[in-house]
Amino acid sequence: MDVDTTTTKKWPEIIQGGMGVAISNWKLARAVSRTGQLGVVSGTGIDTVLVRRLQDGDVGGYMRNALAASPWPSLAQKIIDKYFIPNGKLSSQPYQRLPMWTLESSTWLRTVAMLGAFAEVWLAKFDHDGQVGINLLTKLSLPNLAILYGAMNAHVDVVLMGAGIPREIPGAINLLAKNEPASLKCEVVGMKAGEGPSSHFDPRDYDGVRQELHRPAFFPIISSYSLALLMSKKSTGSVEGFIIEGPTAGGHNAPPRGPKKYDESGQSIYDQRDVVDLHAVAALGYPFWLAGGYDSPEGLQSAQAKGATGIQVGTLFAYCEESGMDRKVKKQVIQDIIKHPIHVHTDPFASPTGFPFKVVDVIGSLSDKEVYQNRTRRCDLGYLREAYLDQQNHVQYRCAAEPVHTYLEKDGCIENTVGRKCLCNGLMATAGLSQYQTSTLLEPPIVTSGDGIHKVSELISVNHTTYMAKSVVSYLLGEKR
Repeated sequence: MDVDTTTTKKWPEIIQGGMGVAISNWKLARAVSRTGQLGVVSGTGIDTVLVRRLQDGDVGGYMRNALAASPWPSLAQKIIDKYFIPNGKLSSQPYQRLPMWTLESSTWLRTVAMLGAFAEVWLAKFDHDGQVGINLLTKLSLPNLAILYGAMNAHVDVVLMGAGIPREIPGAINLLAKNEPASLKCEVVGMKAGEGPSSHFDPRDYDGVRQELHRPAFFPIISSYSLALLMSKKSTGSVEGFIIEGPTAGGHNAPPRGPKKYDESGQSIYDQRDVVDLHAVAALGYPFWLAGGYDSPEGLQSAQAKGATGIQVGTLFAYCEESGMDRKVKKQVIQDIIKHPIHVHTDPFASPTGFPFKVVDVIGSLSDKEVYQNRTRRCDLGYLREAYLDQQNHVQYRCAAEPVHTYLEKDGCIENTVGRKCLCNGLMATAGLSQYQTSTLLEPPIVTSGDGIHKVSELISVNHTTYMAKSVVSYLLGEKR
């Protein structure tokens, strides 16, 4: 497609990474946006995040205030009535769960996702005029339309999306901006690409304001020039820029482009085939930001010398005061960074998606392999489940991190289960939203960060173990702090 005219606008040099689950929360995004850079909230699991915050008592009343400001006050009140617990649930009491997403998910589940996204973006944008983005994962396709519509009603400025090829998203954004129905094709194992069923979302199912919405910019997160070319020429609507992410970035990484090879520690090996041709990307005429390994003043200068508008940074923001990471987890990691050389392992097997996933080896067993070897396997959130055709040609769902016998009963392959971790529950736990599976069994956290985690030490002043988001921005811009 032709380059949209909005690409000529002045974009910020720094994009704060969209780290899920709820690490890039509204407080962090708001703090970054107030500095003039692009703060980003995570949309991953935002429906569960909303209802768990309400069950924890909604300290400060932020969720209830944001919900009350939505175009759907009666629906917001129903959510509050169902999930809000004054003073919070008992510490050993499990959270009430939402149903897992399917192609036939109820209007209620879509409502919770829509209002969760609205609340997160509304709070991030509250009381300032800075830009705010939302980050979504292409592979988590079923909730995405509801989340997009909620975020757009809160006037989100940018949508960022990786973990797949989000070719249909720009067109869906165009339709949602006009309050028209939108759909996304779903991948189903056993069906040819593009022939799977679609998930649907119709804004007309909801009462509320009906004026046309602001159409946010769309930045796909890519790892190759070929994908940039595909998105620029064959997406269903306009693309306004690219995030080019390297294998040193945290969270999910793109698989190596060559044959699968592993080093002596079991990590995926990347080579020259994984280096993006930045000159070719620049020739497409879109602004782009580099992510993974550029999280320093020198990195920003290097990126801009290569033609980039700026950089996307996650890890340095993940450990700042405003991030949504559980305070005990954050403190433990920071102490380890100060005292020990900390290691980030690119685990090719941890994620049920099959994508390599960065895991921090935290001293003191927070993310110790033995914790997950001893953990009872279960799948009760289901965001990373894959759809597949059963022997009766019905669409069913399975997860490589669920109990092995259950996965095998669903025609899964045993090799897919080896080393898999429940990222859904683990990442919720890292955000302080850990589920009690029994009165004594609490889900363990999984901490993910980029390879540059050691740079956190440059932001910690003497005798302090915390720092603010604005300090990260000042550091990256080369300003004195």
